Amino acid sequence: MTKFYLFLFSSALLFAGCKSVSKAYNQGDYADAIELGIKKLQKDPSDTETRDLVKSAYSFAVAQHESRIRSLSASAGENRYEAILREYNQLQDMYETIHQSPAALSAIQPANYAEYVETYRNKAAEVHLANAERYMDEGTKRAYREAYNAYGQALRYVNSADIKQKREDAYNAAITKILVVPIQNYGGYSYHSSYQLQQFQNNVMRTLANNINDNFVRFYSEWDLRSKDLEPDQVLEMNLGRLLIGRPVDNNSTRDVSKQVVVKKTVYKPDSVVKQYATVKARITTTRRALLSEGELYMTIRDVAGRIIWNDRFTGQHRWQTEFVTYTGDERALSDNDRALLNKTPTTRVPSEAEVMEELYRQIQLDLSGRLRGYFARF
Repeated sequence: MTKFYLFLFSSALLFAGCKSVSKAYNQGDYADAIELGIKKLQKDPSDTETRDLVKSAYSFAVAQHESRIRSLSASAGENRYEAILREYNQLQDMYETIHQSPAALSAIQPANYAEYVETYRNKAAEVHLANAERYMDEGTKRAYREAYNAYGQALRYVNSADIKQKREDAYNAAITKILVVPIQNYGGYSYHSSYQLQQFQNNVMRTLANNINDNFVRFYSEWDLRSKDLEPDQVLEMNLGRLLIGRPVDNNSTRDVSKQVVVKKTVYKPDSVVKQYATVKARITTTRRALLSEGELYMTIRDVAGRIIWNDRFTGQHRWQTEFVTYTGDERALSDNDRALLNKTPTTRVPSEAEVMEELYRQIQLDLSGRLRGYFARF
């Protein structure tokens, strides 16, 4: 019984395989029909029906591809050689697929298109090389970028050391080299630590180097340019403008509370007690202590002739606030809610100057990196 079911299962797979070859053939998917048929012939070389289907599919496929090649050859499109190459690649793929089956080779003599593939690979590369040379002759940064991309396209077809070197030359010519000069302090602020200012400039340099997302823009310090013997294409200047480190400002609000309390109790006998009441008062003061600090950075990009290409202003703001409650007067006038507010432990430590500066720098840097990405995206 087990052998019977195995036989049925194998027969179903065989039928499904044959049906897949036929289906691909009838739908005009001749390359798929050939691939499926070859796989089947590898399992059963005596399957004449599949062999005939593969033979017929190959004839139709060759006719289709050669017809498209003739049509493309008569066209004048710049990309015609790449399109012709795709046709020859598919023909060559079928040649190599058929060679995987001796049974198929006995009935089909597939043509070897390797020479045509090589010819049109070179022709496709030549088109891109010609474009690259034309862009190089234009002599602009954008044209050098286009040349770099065109050389890269040529390398898809011809792996040549000479083309690689030309692409490298185009890349070096396409790079916009920007000198970042040290930050100048025109705001008149005396810094708590020169280390903070230097650290901020280092952070800006890292932001420029890592977050601009443009392979054709490079930022250099003065030392970098000298050590590499390079001349800048543009100069980026950063000047600190107004920098205000705030002082704590208190905003007080008061409210008066009162309550009737027992101030005297006279006991005549256990069931006869006389209470004397009086009004007690207190004043509750809520203090909101706030600190506001602001800073700004001006950036200017100039060409080597000193002309301004772009400038902008970047800002940062540090806000800190706390709240606490005190009272004067008679504590007995306070409600449970008043006592809860008084018992809260407020954060009364005012941020240090170093902490304020660190936050201002962080915000300015965030503002700067976002807008610089937008600016250099236009390159």
